Amino acid sequence: MINTSALRDKPTLTGKSVRLVPLCSEHTDAYFAASLDEEVRRLTGTHRQLTYAEAKEWCQTRASRTDRLDLAITAPRDGRYLGELSIYSVAPENESAGYRIALSAIEFAGRGLGREATQLVLEYAFEHIGLHRVWLYVYAFNMRAIAVYRSCGFTVEGRLRDSLLWEGRRHDALLMAVLRNDFRPT
Repeated sequence: MINTSALRDKPTLTGKSVRLVPLCSEHTDAYFAASLDEEVRRLTGTHRQLTYAEAKEWCQTRASRTDRLDLAITAPRDGRYLGELSIYSVAPENESAGYRIALSAIEFAGRGLGREATQLVLEYAFEHIGLHRVWLYVYAFNMRAIAVYRSCGFTVEGRLRDSLLWEGRRHDALLMAVLRNDFRPT
């Protein structure tokens, strides 16, 4: 059974290299700046640029959402914004939800930050929210992310052919999921 209070009461989750905190208005500037980064937009398949007002509204309204969990990925020492992640599309009747993560700049890739953040939030999703299955979509060209997801127990369940048109080229997306009993905590 899904524990809805685990979605309502936004947690702070701390690891060695990342700290996940509730996404809020204090993250607006960094969230907006990340949305302007071309490589971040390509990796997430985001064609349209957010306006500052849209970024501000998004960050301000996350804490009041009781049907999803939106967390900022920050550096534990200085609170620097490193990205954000979400558990969304929670289906209580199926004990399943979607997951997405975006580091705010390519400079943070390859440091294990996304893996640690994913591990922390999956542990929370399975142990506190009570999910059985967490799924995501990732573009097939994003080999680094696919490797991270595999290391956390995700497996490929399907392929969405030609789901992204980016600069004149079509790209597939992979549907990946991890079940509670497949999750490999660190």
